[in-house]
Amino acid sequence: MSWLIHEWRLVQRSRFTIISLLLLLLLTTIAVIFGINEIAKQRQTITRLGTIQQQELIAQQSNPTHKGDVGTVAYYTFLETWNQPSDAAFLASGFRDATPYVLRIRALALQTQLHEGEIFNPELALIGRFDFAFILVYLVPLFLIALFYDIISNERQTGRLITLLALSKTINNLWIRRFCLRIALVFMCLFLPITVGSLITGLSTTISVVILIIIFAYLCFWAGLALIVSTRNTSSINNAITLIGLWIILTFVLPAIGNTIQTQLIPINQGVELMLAQRQVVHAAWDTPREDTMQKFFKTNPKWENTAPLPAGFHWKWYYAFQQLGDESVSTQVASYREKLFKRQYFSQYLGWFLPSVGVQTLLHRIAKTDLLAQLNYQDKIAVFHKQLRNYYYYYLFNEIEFKADDFAKIPRFQPLSTDNSLLNDLNTLKYLLLAMITTAGLTFFLGIRATYKINLS
Repeated sequence: MSWLIHEWRLVQRSRFTIISLLLLLLLTTIAVIFGINEIAKQRQTITRLGTIQQQELIAQQSNPTHKGDVGTVAYYTFLETWNQPSDAAFLASGFRDATPYVLRIRALALQTQLHEGEIFNPELALIGRFDFAFILVYLVPLFLIALFYDIISNERQTGRLITLLALSKTINNLWIRRFCLRIALVFMCLFLPITVGSLITGLSTTISVVILIIIFAYLCFWAGLALIVSTRNTSSINNAITLIGLWIILTFVLPAIGNTIQTQLIPINQGVELMLAQRQVVHAAWDTPREDTMQKFFKTNPKWENTAPLPAGFHWKWYYAFQQLGDESVSTQVASYREKLFKRQYFSQYLGWFLPSVGVQTLLHRIAKTDLLAQLNYQDKIAVFHKQLRNYYYYYLFNEIEFKADDFAKIPRFQPLSTDNSLLNDLNTLKYLLLAMITTAGLTFFLGIRATYKINLS
C-alpha cells in the first residue's frame, strides 16, 4: 500500500489535478440534482393533473347541458394519460424533453391528439440538456485528457524520465499504477453522486450496478486512448491536440455523419404530417354524404351496423364515425412511420457498437426509459386506452342509451406504463450493445497498457 500513498501524495501536489477532480465532482452532483428535481416536478405535474381531472369529472356529472347525451359528454370530457418517469430517469432526460409526457385524450381522432403537441424539433437538441448523460459522454473525456495528456511527456521534458527508466524492473508498474489511480479518482467523482441519487430515487441495485459498469467501461475506453497517445515520444502540446482531435471526431463528427447516413437511408416525415393528413380527411367528411360515411364506417365496425339509422340533422354517431375514419385513413402511413422510427432506433444501437459515445447514450436512455422506444410504448398505451374509450361511448351512442351521472364512474381510466426497473425486458436490446462496449473499452485499455512498455527517451 506504500505505492498508493506515494501516488496519492503526487496527486495532492498537483493543484490542477485536484481542481479538475473537484470540478468534475461538482458538475456531476449538479447534474444529478437537476435530474432528480426535474423528475420530481414531472411527477408532481402528473399528480396535479390527475386531481384536476377528477374535479372536472365531478363537475360534469351535474352539468345540465349534457342531458344524458353521450356524444356531448365524449366531446367535452378530456381524460389524462401520462408517461410515468422511471427511477433512473434522472440520469438521462432523453425524449422526455422533446415530447409530451402528459396528454389529455378525447374520443375524437387519435393521431391529431398524439402529434398536436409536437411543437419542438428534437433535431435541435442533438446533444441534449445538462444531465448526467451529457456529463459522462461529452465532459468526462475532457477531464481524462486533462489528467493524462502530459503525465509522461512532462517527465521527459523535466529530465526525470531518465531516472525512472533506470528502474527498468518497475517502470511499467509505476505508469500503470499512476494511470489506474487517476481513473479510480475520476470514477469516484461519478460514483458518489450517482450512488446518492440512486438511493434518493429508490433505484434498484441491479440497474445501479449496470450503470456503473457502463460508466467504468467508458472511462476505460478514453483512458486507454489517453495511454496510447501519451506514451508516444511527442510533446505535451502534441498529445493534447491529438486527444482533443479524437474527442471531437468520436463525440461529434462521427455521430453527426452517422446521423446523416441514417437520415438518408431511413427518410421519415414528422408526426405533424400525419396529423395534417388526418385532419384533411376529417374536414372533408363534412361535405361527404352522411350515408356514405356510415357505410364506410360499418365496413370496419360491423358491430354497430344494425343499430338505429341516422335521424335527420346532425347526430353524434355520424360525427364520431368520420372521426374514426380519419384515423383509419392514415393507418398505413402510421404503420410506416412507426416502422421507420424503430429502424432508426436500431440503427443507433448498431452505431453504438462502434462509437462508445453513441453506445453510452443509447444504453443510458434505454435504462432510464427516456428513449424513442419508451415514447412509442407510451403512444401504444394511449392507442389502447383510446380504443377502450371509443368502445365505451359507442355502446351508449349507437344503442341510443341515456348517459347518466353514475356512468361517469365507469368511464375507462388510463393504465400507465410499468416503471419496473428490471432489465429483463430490455435484455435482448441491451446485451449485445453492452457487450460490444465492454469489449471495445477492454481492448483499447489493453492496448494502452501495452503501450507503456514502449516508453523510451527518444
